This record gives sequence, structure tokens and C-alpha cells, in this order.
Amino acid sequence: MIKTKDEARLLILKEGICALFKTDIDSVVALWDVVDLPDRQPGERGFGKRVGAIWKWKNALPEEFPDEIFFGKIKGGAAALMSLDYLKNVHYKAYHRPVESCRDLAQRVYELVRLDPWETGPLRKESMERFGCTKSRFEGALKELQITLNIVRANDPGLERDTWVRFEDLYLEIIEEMRGGDGG
Repeated sequence: MIKTKDEARLLILKEGICALFKTDIDSVVALWDVVDLPDRQPGERGFGKRVGAIWKWKNALPEEFPDEIFFGKIKGGAAALMSLDYLKNVHYKAYHRPVESCRDLAQRVYELVRLDPWETGPLRKESMERFGCTKSRFEGALKELQITLNIVRANDPGLERDTWVRFEDLYLEIIEEMRGGDGG
């Protein structure tokens, strides 16, 4: 059982990939199932120590260990932490799709992120105003861009809110290696 961020890091490096919470993917360990911290107690405010730790680690581990740990969304939209080796050798090959193959709204949202990093709230507002989409459609486009490895959360230490950048802005070496590995 896991109690600390360091233990979570070692588990992620060992497993290759860990979802934050329960998923339908049997082969993926969920941190929720292995973190041994208390849930919210009756009358306690917030989400409890277990949820709080897992949610904090999703940002802290990629920030502190950017050459080891990646945070992203996996098939089905579940949030996951994975080793960079797993990202490069398994996940990227299986799930990356060019942005041009994404739905129209996802492509439009990507164009905003392509120009500048965006926090989720302002990006949602701008997308809803500019593209006339609903909050739900925006969330779907954002999720699609994460699953297809076109955008990622910036790893800059101290970011208080999720800030989105192009995948290639943080992981260009993976893209270049994949291009070189397939002859193109």
C-alpha cells in the first residue's frame, strides 16, 4: 500500500502507468486502489486525505520529475500518470493521432493552444464565445486533445491551475524519435 508521493512515483515507474481513480481498464492499476490514506470522515470538509493526496500527486510528480513522469488522459478519458518510458514505448505509439484527424471543435481549440498556453477557465470561455460551443462540447474537445496526445498540462512548478500547451512543446524528443523510427 502507498502512503507517500515517493512511493507513488516508484509504483508508476514499476507499473509504467497508473490511473488516478478506478477505470474499466483491467490492466491499469488505479492509485485509488493502492493508496492507504483515509477517505473523508463524517463532518470533515473537503475530499479526504486519499483523494487529496492523489489529486496533488497528479501535478507534483510531473513537475518534480519531468524526465520520469507524465500526466495525461488515457482511452475513455481517465486521468493517469505514466513513466516517460511507457509514454514513449507504448502509449504514444498506440494513441497519438494527428490533430487533423480530431473533430472540428478539437482542432479549433488546439489552434488557440498552439499560439499560447491557456488555463482551462479562460480557454473554455474563449472557445464558447468564439466557436459557439457548450461547456460539455468544450470539455469533450479538451479531453480528445489530451487522449490523442496533442495537448498536455504544462509542468511548470507553481502553476495553480491546469495550463495547456502543445504536446510537442514538452515532448518534442518523443515525436522526433517516433518520426525517425518509422522512416519519416
